[in-house]
Amino acid sequence: ERVLADCEEVLGERHPDTLSARASLATSYGRAGRVGEAMALRESVLADREEVLGERHPDTLSARANLAASFYAAGRVEDAIALETRVLADSEEVLGERHPDTFSARASLATSYSRAGRVGEAMALRERVLADCEEVLGGRHPDTLSARVNLAASLYVVGRVEEAIALETRVLA
Repeated sequence: ERVLADCEEVLGERHPDTLSARASLATSYGRAGRVGEAMALRESVLADREEVLGERHPDTLSARANLAASFYAAGRVEDAIALETRVLADSEEVLGERHPDTFSARASLATSYSRAGRVGEAMALRERVLADCEEVLGGRHPDTLSARVNLAASLYVVGRVEEAIALETRVLA
């Protein structure tokens, strides 16, 4: 809170470093369970980044993804899905389909789909995330390991237990 106040005083309320400080405070609020305060700050950061940096700047995409995470944490899964869908489309176009941030956007949307009971859509996205991570990042990268675990969770949900166990065994190894 003090860093944000200092940034606002010294740099101004809409300076990119001030917006980063506001985003960091929102993350801290979210981790502390202060979801409403986190969401309000993230909405502010997103609005300012859209105006200052543009709708499709990578920092704006990140702000939109962070707001979607707040929606998810608050149980507003359909709102999260709407934002995550936009983040994924913009990430694919701005960063490219093979960028790690695009993989993260796809994985976040898969998680929201799963929570909304859209298991087939979640599984398809998780399979793609895993394939992309393996090809781009390698089989032992932490994001690839997470992608395997997430796909295993989807496999359990649809009763494909042996496949899930095989993926988890590979992660453990």
